[in-house]
Amino acid sequence: MEGSAGIRGEVVGVEESPSLVERCVRKVLERRGLLGEYGARVRTTSELPVAVGLSSSSAASNAAVLATLRALGERPRPSEVLELAIQASLEEGVTLTGALDDAAASLLGGGVLTDNLRRRILRRFRVDPGLEVVIHLPPRRLYTSQVRREELRPIAGMVEELHRQAMRGNVWGAMTVNGLLHSCALGHDPSVALEALSLGALAAGLTGKGPATVAVCEPSRTQRIKEAWGRREGRVLVTRPSPAGAEVG
Repeated sequence: MEGSAGIRGEVVGVEESPSLVERCVRKVLERRGLLGEYGARVRTTSELPVAVGLSSSSAASNAAVLATLRALGERPRPSEVLELAIQASLEEGVTLTGALDDAAASLLGGGVLTDNLRRRILRRFRVDPGLEVVIHLPPRRLYTSQVRREELRPIAGMVEELHRQAMRGNVWGAMTVNGLLHSCALGHDPSVALEALSLGALAAGLTGKGPATVAVCEPSRTQRIKEAWGRREGRVLVTRPSPAGAEVG
């Protein structure tokens, strides 16, 4: 933080606008009545590629809000971090609904089920950190601004039923069918997920608006899925579910 009105952001390693993180800082300073008294220089880096459906914008907005509040000497409440981060994301047009599900999982860790329109966390649950997550990253990108709401209307009723299934505990089944539905609605290739399922994944499907696909599996299945997806165009990453939430160093 610095004693001027300027807020300047920098995104390291990719050609992306820093406007989202700048807006996050501005939202915090406005909330505290400090805009004009303080400014900031924000430098962001990420292991997540942008515009592939991996919630990079939710992670970035959470990090910017958290870092700003901590720079002001505060220990922020998670609910306020989510509120400010989601509002900034909506104003920047990087989400259609506010993506509370993405933002809450990124901030809190573990799994969450949410009502995005009412901005309510309905359920939190543990995801076994011993599982592995295989991610297929095709070379193309899809920005939220390119997604039309009318593309998703035909599947809205089915998605609501899948949400109910997840609330009843069928998380992996709901995740899989939800991903396949969105793949078809948005014109992505569902065979990527189907291949992982045929190789023993517990769940697989499009992540977010895509075009990335994720598969959740036991470690014994990871290598076969990784090798199969490695024969497709793009990159393959392997990670694990995180029970821990966001932290400020």
